[in-house]
Amino acid sequence: MTIWFATGNTHKKAELAAILRDHEIRIPADAGIDFDPEETGGTFLENALIKARALYRLALETGRGGKGKPDPVIADDSGLCVDALGGRPGIYSARYGSEGCKKLDAAERNALLLDELGDNPNRKARFVCAMVLLFSEDRFFIVQETLEGEIISRAEGKRGSGGFGYDPILWLPELGRTVAELSEEEKNRISHRGKAGRRIAGILMPAPL
Repeated sequence: MTIWFATGNTHKKAELAAILRDHEIRIPADAGIDFDPEETGGTFLENALIKARALYRLALETGRGGKGKPDPVIADDSGLCVDALGGRPGIYSARYGSEGCKKLDAAERNALLLDELGDNPNRKARFVCAMVLLFSEDRFFIVQETLEGEIISRAEGKRGSGGFGYDPILWLPELGRTVAELSEEEKNRISHRGKAGRRIAGILMPAPL
């Protein structure tokens, strides 16, 4: 089955494709579709549904993404929630610290978060992923999963070259490694997106009538 993933992030596409191995995962850019919906929701769940519906409507309007009825759409919204920062950056994780047209890169966002957290002894944090599998405007499934960990104590503690985003600064005590130090297989097994993706895979097999 062809499934459209409502994202422009090729890292996310690769992660989901590794989980949903029995399906062809395509993103809007694969079909030359310009896709950048405004995420106006107040939660991960709301933003995931906004993106899923936006891509479904776009597929209907353009006649792409399936013959007649559009192929199923998956969308996710994810981010890092830090307890000591009141859950921030949360849904604004990708835009954390950005002002106007100036957008910080991943390393700058990591540095900003560590600076804001400072010496606070409460380092508890988690990655959250809300994922939507949408078959039509009003027929969809939603799952939400987390990956629990702790923010490293200082910038010098950043470790690992894998993953992306905040992966180098989220420490997993039970493994003694950061998320960025995990292999692709390990990350897909325990990550917030990996766990959500497997639940979605369970919904897809057998395919709903």
